[in-house]
Amino acid sequence: MMRILHVSCSPRGQAAESYKLSQKVIGFLLKAEPSAVLVNRAIGGGAMPHIDANYALAQHSSTAQLSQEGSVSRSEELIQELESSDVVVIGTPMHNLTIPSALKAWIDHVVRARRTFNVTAEGKVGALRDRPVFVAVASGGRFSGERARQPDFLTPYLRTILGTIGLKDLNFFSVQGTGLGHDAVADARTKTDQALREYFSPAGR
Repeated sequence: MMRILHVSCSPRGQAAESYKLSQKVIGFLLKAEPSAVLVNRAIGGGAMPHIDANYALAQHSSTAQLSQEGSVSRSEELIQELESSDVVVIGTPMHNLTIPSALKAWIDHVVRARRTFNVTAEGKVGALRDRPVFVAVASGGRFSGERARQPDFLTPYLRTILGTIGLKDLNFFSVQGTGLGHDAVADARTKTDQALREYFSPAGR
């Protein structure tokens, strides 16, 4: 049975454009696999603490005596949640041209040396099985296309950092221009809905 991990990052919760977009992605996945199990992990609005000193020691030493409480315990819980998923859906706003701090905190917990990646003579090698990762992004401005007026550090960062742990099958969908008025948002939603339909159509797959 397919397991879908939904990581929602906006402090606005279910009212967020990125959350609504991620729900559309999940809708297509459930239509294809109605028996799939959905696991929700809401991390916005301070729900995801940042790593602590104990976790930092774990990153730098394989022999340190570490408490299994705090960030180390949380890290293991989040990694197991990720490992057990067949598909990951991340709903995130773009904050200051990149990911929000909540998503960075989640990443810091799951990107862990000697657990989800190993350091070799050739560099860092991911230890997780690859699986589809859908990233649903909402941004106040436009960061792609001819009308883009700001850079995009979110997409390359997520491709690189998730690739570090072995997740390379990333698919991005976005609603851009949420701060540009109702008409701009409606137009962006229409275009994104079309992109989703094309991707999840038999021809698109």
